[in-house]
Amino acid sequence: MAHIQIFGSLRDLFDGQAAIEMDVRNLRDLLTKLPQAYPDCAEEIEEGVSVSIDGKIINDDWFRPIHADSEVVVLPRIVGG
Repeated sequence: MAHIQIFGSLRDLFDGQAAIEMDVRNLRDLLTKLPQAYPDCAEEIEEGVSVSIDGKIINDDWFRPIHADSEVVVLPRIVGG
């Protein structure tokens, strides 16, 4: 099980939890399972969130492995300009 931290305003969509445990294999698996387990976050996930795995923001590496000891953070979408 991966330990997943939930940052900022997203916590409200995860029943106020700062962290959750979830059995996921990669980024795609995470983004598929989050709305299944927490339906309130479905729209936000669909619109886009930022995910950091082991200190690096992952943009498009859908099959980036997530291990039990990986540091995973889900945060509001980070956009540059």
